[in-house]
Amino acid sequence: MKKYMEERVIESATYIIEHNATVRQTAKQFGVSKSTVHKDVTERLEMINKTLARQARKVLDINKSERHIRGGMATKEKYLHK
Repeated sequence: MKKYMEERVIESATYIIEHNATVRQTAKQFGVSKSTVHKDVTERLEMINKTLARQARKVLDINKSERHIRGGMATKEKYLHK
């Protein structure tokens, strides 16, 4: 794996952990696609740092379990402002 990719993977994972960020938020922060962030954190990070991968995975699992709630809140907000 190229050095810049390793750095991006570690920075992305660290950002997710420190900010409890979603894949979308992380992608926007680093100027890459959601697919890239997801692949970085779920596949590439495992080869680089297993401990960091486990920590990032916990945050992603929590975000996944809560996304239906956030979607409902976004819809509620949308219709409150109309």
